[in-house]
Amino acid sequence: MTFVLGGAASGKSQIAENIIINSDLTPVYLATARVWDDEVEAKVNLHRARRGPEWQTIDAPIDVAGPLGRATPSQAVLLDCATMWLTNVMLDEQDVAQAQTDLLAALAACAAPVVVVSNEVGQGIVPDNALARRFREAQGRLNITLAAQSECVIHVVAGLPRTLKGTAR
Repeated sequence: MTFVLGGAASGKSQIAENIIINSDLTPVYLATARVWDDEVEAKVNLHRARRGPEWQTIDAPIDVAGPLGRATPSQAVLLDCATMWLTNVMLDEQDVAQAQTDLLAALAACAAPVVVVSNEVGQGIVPDNALARRFREAQGRLNITLAAQSECVIHVVAGLPRTLKGTAR
């Protein structure tokens, strides 16, 4: 597993997409975003257009374990992104600890190589409300666990990748 971490609009998704394309395997995109408004819809459409038709896109706002379990060694899976997935889990008031355990198990058992994208949320200001603070803490813990489980960790700033762990492929 490769973990690509960075701030919002840092270029992390495009770097993750390039890792998948360069694998020469069949690209599969697990989309975790829910389209809540026109702004999110425009961003989703931009990502889809950039990826192109060779990508198989699977909408997986919460259940990523199912598609990960069906992936084959001839595929390379991009999970974009863990931040939106966690947002969905929390907004649906699911058990965050159990959902995280299930996600990590599914990633470990996946037959295909996986690239996971996530936002670094610990470098900003302290949120002004309890839900946002709980989210920041949960996202930080999830990122730490994903990084520990990954063979390669890449931090992206201003479109520039920096490998923190392992060897980028």
